[in-house]
Amino acid sequence: MRILDFYIARTILYQTAMVFAVLLGLFTFVTVLDQLSDFGEGTYSILQILRYVALTIPRTIYELFPMAALLGSILGMSHLVVDSEIIIMRVSGVSNWRIVGSVVKVSILFALCAILIGELVMPRAETMAQRGRAEALQQNIKQQSNFGLWMRDKKTYVNIGEVFPDLTLQNIRVFEFDDSGHLRSIVYAGDGTYEYADRHWRLFDVKQTLVSHSGAVSSIIPKAVWKTEVTPDILEIFQIKPGQMPLWQLNQYINHLRDNNQSTNQFRLAFWSKIVSPLSTIVMVLLALPFLPKQTRTGSLGRSLLIGIMVGLGFYVANKSFGYFVQVYDISPILGASLPALLCLGIAIYLLRRVS
Repeated sequence: MRILDFYIARTILYQTAMVFAVLLGLFTFVTVLDQLSDFGEGTYSILQILRYVALTIPRTIYELFPMAALLGSILGMSHLVVDSEIIIMRVSGVSNWRIVGSVVKVSILFALCAILIGELVMPRAETMAQRGRAEALQQNIKQQSNFGLWMRDKKTYVNIGEVFPDLTLQNIRVFEFDDSGHLRSIVYAGDGTYEYADRHWRLFDVKQTLVSHSGAVSSIIPKAVWKTEVTPDILEIFQIKPGQMPLWQLNQYINHLRDNNQSTNQFRLAFWSKIVSPLSTIVMVLLALPFLPKQTRTGSLGRSLLIGIMVGLGFYVANKSFGYFVQVYDISPILGASLPALLCLGIAIYLLRRVS
């Protein structure tokens, strides 16, 4: 039976690779066109655009995994049906559920690959992509992974330890110099939020150190105003979306929001969506089996593929829709993230029982 598992897996993997090649080519082309609108701004050159596009490929693969697995499974298994290989398997004593078991093993492999890409490859690649693009567009801002975000505002140098997804700042250091280049003051703040009405930052847990020839004098104040040309609009290009963060970082940020009595629904939805995503890939592969062509004619392959595309698009739209419902109607993020996958799983099991 290992030979059967290997043969079915090889067929599905090959077709899924072909689907990925087509979809990645399409999405990459669209991304290049989108980035060309910023071509020439700052130092954003063709090489920078190509680097950005290459680094966003892991995110595209991660987001396309359920649909690619669905279409690849339909194509792979349909070829086995069209070539009468499924009939030969059944005549040889292999049951329908044994074939389903072989397909499930492939889907688990897909799920493991999705987890590895989503947790290990995508977050780092996406950070590098956003950082490189932002530094090219904002030449006075540099970001280093170990030292946070550095920027220059006239005679002031600013270091920000972390920019959270809601554009609040953490671990802010402001170094002010005089005309001769001597350090005048150092300001450290634990947190900072932007007040749009007054167009300035509000810093909290502030420690200010004034430096002079006679020495340094420090003082601590609960909060202070920081007026600068650095606005949230500038920092937004360094922002990583919640769905592109690894689970441990999402969990850490959810705890931070909870400690500060802020809404966590958006980030809890992203957290549970990343947990459910591997299950969605398995469900999509299972959902491919009931729509396989019933006859060994190549003409029915196109119909199966069309149904697969419709199912994949429907699942994508349902996932996005439930995400909006969670935020608008205050629905449980766990329910919002898992309900589309659970509904599709129920449909897949029901259809499999009917056709088996």
